[in-house]
Amino acid sequence: MLAQPHTKYRPFPAVDLSDRQWPSRTITRAPAWLSTDLRDGNQALFEPMNRERKLRLFEELVRIGFKEIELGFPAASQTDFDIVRGLVDGGRIPADVTPMVITQLREDLIRETVRSVAGARRAIVHFYNAIAPAWREIVFGMSVPQIVAMVEHHVRLFKALTAAHPETEWVLQYSPETFCMAELEVSLEVCNAAIAAWDAGPGRPMIINLPTTVEVSTPNVFADQIEWMHRRLDRREHLVLSVHPHNDRGTGVACAELALMAGADRVEGCLFGNGERSGNLDLVTLALNLYTQGVPPGLDFSDIAGVARIVEACTALPIHPRHPYVGDLVFTAFSGSHQDAIAKGFAAQDPHGIWRVPYLPIDPKDLGRTYDSIVRVNSQSGKGGIAYLLERDRGIAMPRRMQVEFSAVVQRHADASETELSSEDIWKLFVATYQAPLEQGAYRYLSHALHAAPAGNRIELRLAEGGDGPAVALSGEGNGPIDAAVAALPAPVRIDHYEQHALGSGADARAIAIVEMASPDVAGSRFGVGIHESTTTASVLATLCAFNRLHNRLQPGQD
Repeated sequence: MLAQPHTKYRPFPAVDLSDRQWPSRTITRAPAWLSTDLRDGNQALFEPMNRERKLRLFEELVRIGFKEIELGFPAASQTDFDIVRGLVDGGRIPADVTPMVITQLREDLIRETVRSVAGARRAIVHFYNAIAPAWREIVFGMSVPQIVAMVEHHVRLFKALTAAHPETEWVLQYSPETFCMAELEVSLEVCNAAIAAWDAGPGRPMIINLPTTVEVSTPNVFADQIEWMHRRLDRREHLVLSVHPHNDRGTGVACAELALMAGADRVEGCLFGNGERSGNLDLVTLALNLYTQGVPPGLDFSDIAGVARIVEACTALPIHPRHPYVGDLVFTAFSGSHQDAIAKGFAAQDPHGIWRVPYLPIDPKDLGRTYDSIVRVNSQSGKGGIAYLLERDRGIAMPRRMQVEFSAVVQRHADASETELSSEDIWKLFVATYQAPLEQGAYRYLSHALHAAPAGNRIELRLAEGGDGPAVALSGEGNGPIDAAVAALPAPVRIDHYEQHALGSGADARAIAIVEMASPDVAGSRFGVGIHESTTTASVLATLCAFNRLHNRLQPGQD
């Protein structure tokens, strides 16, 4: 049983690096980016991309700003070969973009790989072979000296083949596959053998790419491994040190971030982390993590939803709604306390200042997202979110006690419906709560007239009893329209709060008035709302609405 201790698994050993430097470092610049969506991402699909989808995704990667793109395994796939050759011969690779092609260490494959990209302005050829003990002993039955000799032989072959094509700037990338599970001394020996065989130096660029082929340790161990290699690799000043994290333990992004702190210059991955098993490094997450720390990633994700839709169309894989930064729900709060904090954060946010909105690590607008779905209401929501939606979409700013009152109405409805409520649903509940009482309550408003009086104002109200009943005339005096309207009502009430503001602007602007009314015969208070072009009429309507709601409260089962 998983709950019982056993000896089937054991922790990966720590690296002997007592003077490690990476924990005290911060990332201050973006790495070089390599997209392997067309290679690692493609081979992990239920149905690999056809030519059309591959080319569409290639063009999107170029638009985003990738300067290095792995196109595929042309020596093992006729489709890949034709796509690579077509891009080169058709002049479709921008001058500032370098294609990469991958091959195993076999002479026939290397020759075909060189043929696939010969004539390109610049090309990276990616060699790889597994070096960890399980692969050496179980899969290949090779010793370390045999592996070193194999690497040296094939690098020298590649060096000779590329010498025949001086029109292309050739870059060798060597990956000791399964690096993260190999002895560091073995990794160093094999990498240094490749470096020497290629003769890396000025005019002979080389990339050493260190993968977590299968994650087997915590990210700090991988960082130690990278720093250990970074310190010891031959000709380090002439190398680009790259990492290729996978995500078997769910820490691919963390591995990449710590590796950059440990000396890596470059990262390889896929846009949204697609790849074998649990995926490759998620490049979008890493890039936007940097962005939220003030580090420009050099990649354009200002229309993140557009990127997502293209990737989904090309890969036929959906993006999870909670995927960092891009998921449909990542900027959505249902929790009442979260909604309240977000609403207050938006109200306080300086448009020219540092981003400080609670629960939102990045401004959704920087990614081309809107604020429309940030606050959504269900049974877990609270008054802050409800108030935010009404103010954002309808311009109605409710006083705090009214938020409490109306949130209880919404909560009851959400509990009963067991579903999410849209902004339109909330508006309908608002109308039913604060507008319907003007038509269906004890008195329906017909008209009013306001006159000067010794006390200030005299109001004459024409109301219909019971909504559709006979018209009645009521009158009262007070120091203002609301005070006069209260005096005219046929039951003792008082106004505890009043406010009004404009809805909209210009000639079509209307006024909204909100009153809080209490009665000695009813516990608590009720709010009333009036909306009209005239501020005075809005105030009278709000007063009548609150009175009708108080009257309904006296009737069992109503309001």
